[in-house]
Parts: sequence; structure tokens; C-alpha cells
Amino acid sequence: MNFNIIRAARAVLHVTDLEASRKFYVNTLGFVETESDEQHLYLRGLEEHSHHCLLLKKAEKPAVEVMGYRVYSEVELDVLAEFFADKGLKTKWMEAGTQKAMGRALRVEDVSGLPLEFYAKMDTVERMLQRYDLYKGAKVQRIDHFNCMVPDVEKAYDFYINELGFSCSEYTASEGERIWAAWLHRKPSVHDVAFMNGKGPRLHHVGFWLSDPMSLINACDVLAASGYTASLERGPGRHGLSNAFFLYLRDPDGHRIELYKGDYLTSDPDFKPVRWDINDKRRQTFWGHEAPDCWFNEASEVLNLDAEKTVDLEEAKLKQHKPTFVI
Repeated sequence: MNFNIIRAARAVLHVTDLEASRKFYVNTLGFVETESDEQHLYLRGLEEHSHHCLLLKKAEKPAVEVMGYRVYSEVELDVLAEFFADKGLKTKWMEAGTQKAMGRALRVEDVSGLPLEFYAKMDTVERMLQRYDLYKGAKVQRIDHFNCMVPDVEKAYDFYINELGFSCSEYTASEGERIWAAWLHRKPSVHDVAFMNGKGPRLHHVGFWLSDPMSLINACDVLAASGYTASLERGPGRHGLSNAFFLYLRDPDGHRIELYKGDYLTSDPDFKPVRWDINDKRRQTFWGHEAPDCWFNEASEVLNLDAEKTVDLEEAKLKQHKPTFVI
């Protein structure tokens, strides 16, 4: 079955302090605030014309409510609903009007227990691409991808490739050719979602696209000058996998985001996935420096479809990372 899934399109994260989040995402990194109220903060990148790509919701503790994918039409939603139901996977409809700026949406739990959302319609707003007078911080342009930690990468890989119609750009394999991590895409770039081996299901990070590599450097300077040195977790550097420049940050609630620039086109029909050996240190950082332990061990917990309790993480009871900032 072929589904017309376009791209990774929005994330909904729970945060404990909207004002602290606004200072981090809007004032420091340069996200555009579309609108807000006492419980919600709707953000987008400078080149995006959709109402938002990141929704921050006030809650008692940090968590991931959903990872959203845009589909081509409303018809796709009904086909996807039937498909997931036939697989015995949980589904939930979010009718038009129940979520600000959005049409009807389908929420599901995938084979790993990750909460996904598919939607076709979102309100449009003014695109700020050429409002250079408003550029600041990292000058974030758009959402790019999700990276998820799951205990069985091959299970997730098979489901997204063989059932949902994603393609693989790069992967890491052991000597026995067991897949340890995989980068999968719908749009013609390296990935819309990546899966890495670990205790989960959890969201490792949301990646956001920048206009140029210097934006990474500028982001580091602005973050440091604004008192966010504890947020700088890893980088800047260049990945071997994807070839992109990267910077990993932790927001005030511990959610990890990646600022990302410089991957490549994957749309040619004869494109072959790039294999990386699990022992090749260049795959993580092409220049050779290692990631900190927290990058491998810490990630954001995900919620069930009712957004009421976390998915069972008995094997992943890791203390939520929540750094202390001096602002």
C-alpha cells in the first residue's frame, strides 16, 4: 500500500514554563511566534507558511504528545486509519476545530509505541523568509526531522519502509548486518525520521533546518551571551551520517533539539543507501570527537494517544534531564 506522506511537519511538546520556553525559542534561537495564550505557544521557522511547526503546551512535566506528518489530502487520512486499525494499532481522530489552526487529524501509535499524527490541512500565515530585519539567533528556517530511540530498530525500519513507504538514505550496521540505526525519508533529503537503538520508545530530538553553517556559530554565541551555556550539549560539528553540520541543544525542560544544515538530495530512483559500520567513529562526528554520554542515554518520554500517561518505559526509567540555567 502506498501512502502519500509528504514530510515531517510538526511536533507537540509539553513544557512546564511557557515564558522560559519563549525566551529560549523565540528571543534566543529566533523562532517566529505565530500566536500564544496561557496554555500554548505556537512557533514556526522563518521560511514556513504553515501556522506552526512546533506547539509547546503548558503541563506539569515535560513530555512528547505527538510527532506530526503532513499528507497530501484528506483521503489519505481515511486510508491510513483503516490501515492502522487493520494492524491492531491504536488510532484516535482529532476532528477539525479541536486543534487550533488545523483540520481533521489522525493520531496513531506505531509498532514501537511512538505517538504519530497525520494531517492534510493547517492554516497558512505570512512567510518571513525575506524579512531579514527580523532574523536573530540561529535564524531557524523550518522543521526537518525527528529522531527516535526504540529497542528494536529493525522492527521500526521494516514497518516504515515496507508498510508506510519511506525510503532509507543511510544506516548503521553491525558485522552481522543487524541494523543499529537508520535514516528514513519521504521528502527528497536524508531523513524525516531516524531510529537509533536504545531504551524507548522516546523522542531523542527534533531537527530544525538552518539557512547556512554560520547560523550554528552565531547561535552558539547568542546562547552563551544569553546565559544558556548549559544548553549546549554537543557540537557544533559535522556528521558523517548525512554529512550535515549540527548543534544539539537542550531546552529549559530538557527536550533536545538539533540545529541542522547541509545534507543532500536523495530523490534519484537509483540512489543507494549509504552503509556505515557500527565501529566507524566518523559516522557520528566526521571530525572524530565523541558525543557525551547524556546524548546516548537521555531522551524525552512520549505519551499515549489520550496524552494522559506515558507509554510503559519500565526498561527506560532514566531521570529526566533538566538543566539549571542562569538567565
